[in-house]
Amino acid sequence: MTIEIEQHIDPKLVSILEKVSDPEIPVLSIMDMGVVRSAQMVNDIVKITITPTYSGCPAMDVIGDDIVNAFKQENINAKVFLVLAPAWTTDWITPRGRKALEEYGIAAPLEEDADKEALLGNKKIVKCPQCGSTNTKMISQFGSTACKALFQCDDCLEPFDYFKCLK
Repeated sequence: MTIEIEQHIDPKLVSILEKVSDPEIPVLSIMDMGVVRSAQMVNDIVKITITPTYSGCPAMDVIGDDIVNAFKQENINAKVFLVLAPAWTTDWITPRGRKALEEYGIAAPLEEDADKEALLGNKKIVKCPQCGSTNTKMISQFGSTACKALFQCDDCLEPFDYFKCLK
């Protein structure tokens, strides 16, 4: 089930926000990741609300600083607020973001039921971003970051991260 969460983002601010990359996955903007919940100009200050991909995500401070700096380069004052609810979900990653993940070598998250089957080793359904094979196996529940698992392709033998489905 996909949950639609309304975003309140002033369209005039999107181009600046799209320039801010996720520090852990630099090919994705914070807009592609879906962490920006709101961005509005209020009394000459842009107020941006972001939601972490998980509550202990170490990248959120860097993202907040990067947002402020991106607006500062445009001579706009910005203030960033962190909200934990509603919790971020991988459903918020944009289609462009999912494609960028795959092109970068990280398997995009599956649907919730498929994710559980893959992480429990019950089915080989995580597609290798290198060769496209689903003849893959999980090597570790944790990859380069806590939100990813480490997989290996049994066809091309390449290791790769799989971005876990979070709901």
